[in-house]
Amino acid sequence: MAEEEQQVPERPKEAPKEGEAGPSKNALKKAAKEKEKAEKKRLIQEREAAQKQAAEGNDVSKEDYGESPMVGSKQYKPPQWKRDKLSDTGSKEDGSETHLRVVVRNARSQSAKLAFLDLRDGLSSIQAVIAASETLSRQMVKFASTLNPESLVDVIGIVKVPKEPVKSATIQDREIHILKLFVVSKSESPLPIQIEDAERPLPEDEKKIEEQSSEESGRPLLGLSTRLDNRTLDLRSMLNHAIVEIKGGICRLWTEFMWQNDFKQIWTPKINGAPSEGGSNVFEMKYFNNPAYLAQSPQLYKQMMISARYKRVWELGTVFRAENSNTARHLTEFMGLDLEMEFQEHYHEVLDVLEELVLHIFNGLKTRYKQETDLVRTVYKVEEFKLPEAGKVPRLPFSEGITMLREAGETLNDYDDLSTPQEKLLGKLVLQKYNTDFYILDQFPLAIRPFYTMPSPHDPSLSNSYDMFMRGQEICSGAQRVHDAEFLKKRMRGMDPPLDPDSLGFKHYVEAFKYGCPPHAGGGFGLERIVMLWLGLPNVRLASLFPRDPGRNIP
Repeated sequence: MAEEEQQVPERPKEAPKEGEAGPSKNALKKAAKEKEKAEKKRLIQEREAAQKQAAEGNDVSKEDYGESPMVGSKQYKPPQWKRDKLSDTGSKEDGSETHLRVVVRNARSQSAKLAFLDLRDGLSSIQAVIAASETLSRQMVKFASTLNPESLVDVIGIVKVPKEPVKSATIQDREIHILKLFVVSKSESPLPIQIEDAERPLPEDEKKIEEQSSEESGRPLLGLSTRLDNRTLDLRSMLNHAIVEIKGGICRLWTEFMWQNDFKQIWTPKINGAPSEGGSNVFEMKYFNNPAYLAQSPQLYKQMMISARYKRVWELGTVFRAENSNTARHLTEFMGLDLEMEFQEHYHEVLDVLEELVLHIFNGLKTRYKQETDLVRTVYKVEEFKLPEAGKVPRLPFSEGITMLREAGETLNDYDDLSTPQEKLLGKLVLQKYNTDFYILDQFPLAIRPFYTMPSPHDPSLSNSYDMFMRGQEICSGAQRVHDAEFLKKRMRGMDPPLDPDSLGFKHYVEAFKYGCPPHAGGGFGLERIVMLWLGLPNVRLASLFPRDPGRNIP
């Protein structure tokens, strides 16, 4: 073993030698004050600790509040009671007990004996009261009043009818008098953004956010970039919960209609060996050692399924568009609602089904999703969406739309594509003339439609194609498709630039029509755009959970 090191005795401090100055009187005085200050601080801390220990010993509510162990960290014991839904609290009897797991939106102290909590779950909120008494301690009131916003808590309380309606909550004729309160998941403070601020509309001018504080609250407005950078918190707002409900509602209503009308659900590839429609607006990726492309549409596969003898098909899936469009209505990744079906005599048979589908969705939103729709429209002020009666949807020839725009002062040729401002103007003109926000343009110029579009028998410069509009903006593009292989090849070779029907991207698609394929037509909808236009949102990004555009691919 190594020998122990010898202890060197500490050398005594030498007294100042003659002629050398010792510590100054000021330095000694300062050191004495510092020592006295430290001693006082120690005594205060000891006294406070003793008081806290005594208070805890006298806390009649010490078993009824606090922070629960992290879920999963302790052996599970089923609760002796069942948790209620906050949304059902409004119908509970006065004096009944309730057990809830909710989020603390806000906690505020009224006095040492009284505090109020704003509690929320989904689209429902309620006021809770906690008051000191012989059986409920001041310590518990203080604990409740200092809870951080967005903390998740378990609450046991008594449902009471308040003296006056609580206007700050969605459940206004009930409140909860808290008996027990436990934190399940504590939120950090401060929050990067306040959920209250996410409940308000986007500023009209993102470049002047600081100048546009709300006149009612004086709080700063949150710009789109700030919201999206903190999207998880932003999505917690009741406004966004309502938008997400509406989005899911559209999918539900769409699916209902599909099943009721004998459409078969399909799932098409999103990774393709060649651009899916021969265009340049595709994202290229590496697929092992070969290039591949993200699907910009399920179009070709929908048609191949019709050729495979599936009479009616539909899909809900992701669509990718490599369009460098930084507009309020474009995304590079969105949800596509697509359908394709065969018809017997005329493509308007399909258009009739599409009309019925859209009216089913809109009327379902008006009735089943009224609460969510009304909530969003209180933030983004927009007129109620005007719907035509079934069978009375305006179906305007493209030429009539051109005429209406010319009469309104627009200059454009017979076969010009409409610009976004012209589409919006036409929407206003249709609303004035037909009193509807939903209409159809039919027989578009052939030159502005894809290669698989069937030319019109009335005019070779037109096509059997159509678009559907909400508030003057396109939500669906569709057409009768070419179902004859030889004619399809001719159409492809006649495009500018020409497309090769024998190329890797088209060979299997073209071959699908060689062995007998029924006439068919269909269309594709953009889900986020329907949400945006139904609710009057100023930007389509608000209708996407985590939007992707040319400048954003996170979070």
